[in-house]
Amino acid sequence: MHVSYITENFQEWDAYVHAHEAGSLYHTSAWKKIIERHFKKETFYIAAGEQDKIVGVLPLVHFKSALFGNFIVSVPYVNYGGILADSREAMEALTAEAETIRERCGADFVELRDIRPLETHLPVKTQKVTFFLDLPESPDDLMASFKAKLRSQIRRPVKEGITGEVGGMEFLDDFYEVFCRNMRDLGTPVYSKHFFRTILEETPENSHIALVRSKEGKTIGAAFLHGYKQRMEIPWASTLREYNRFSPNMLMYWEVLRFSIEKGYKQFDFGRCSRDSGTYRFKKQWGSVEQQLYWYYVLPSGGELPQINPDNPKYKLAISMWQKMPLAFTRLLGPSIVKNLP
Repeated sequence: MHVSYITENFQEWDAYVHAHEAGSLYHTSAWKKIIERHFKKETFYIAAGEQDKIVGVLPLVHFKSALFGNFIVSVPYVNYGGILADSREAMEALTAEAETIRERCGADFVELRDIRPLETHLPVKTQKVTFFLDLPESPDDLMASFKAKLRSQIRRPVKEGITGEVGGMEFLDDFYEVFCRNMRDLGTPVYSKHFFRTILEETPENSHIALVRSKEGKTIGAAFLHGYKQRMEIPWASTLREYNRFSPNMLMYWEVLRFSIEKGYKQFDFGRCSRDSGTYRFKKQWGSVEQQLYWYYVLPSGGELPQINPDNPKYKLAISMWQKMPLAFTRLLGPSIVKNLP
């Protein structure tokens, strides 16, 4: 068993990711290009090999800033990453190399975002979950499977003249306007529009944008979608608060589910959330099944689990202040902050 650093010729790497049951779009070389091209981050793409064959991979991204510290994540900005391996031996070899990289970079920790429990001694956080919904053969079959209350909630915005559709790059400006406002209202620094443009350019077959519009034609809700293998995911979704009484998010999610079925996807991923939160209850009502997420950590001896998240009390004041900032200011300053938040 040997470990190598992959810097070019990613065909074998991408083929391995595609074949592995837990392989995601975020493990692929396309996502490496997105992170390097937009965020200018240092990356380490390491592979475990045996007899000239890849038997495990681990993408790593290095963060270092005065505000948030020095750490490594697999994979940042999204829900999934971590080790893909054919055996425990390969997993342990990649874990050991991740520790070597941590020491070399002087990082406080390595975070591995996994969707499966692993046979490992590494400490783990299990506060986050996602929801998966198996998709039937047709949108009509899916609608028929919903409870009457849910069907009524989907139809309500239609009665208000709200419409929805799914597209691509042509919807980017509309998506970003809604996304910026929603992130400001949540107290969260916003990504730049260029980040989403880069995703659309690097993964045009996998990435889509859904919009819902008022009867006047104003965009009042938007979502960014990623499809990979047989699963569609919705990592970013926003609606304008002043229209929430019309439930535009219900129609938006329905349009996304309908689109996913028509594109041939077999499962829908509602994205991560905290258990028993409002978002948790929203996702559960669609008949989806809860899936535990496992975030493992490679720590130095005596190291503590990190707390870089909105629930950390030391960020509460900053979040409250951000919510009161002018939108133009948050659009200008947000990208320089959020690039250092994993």
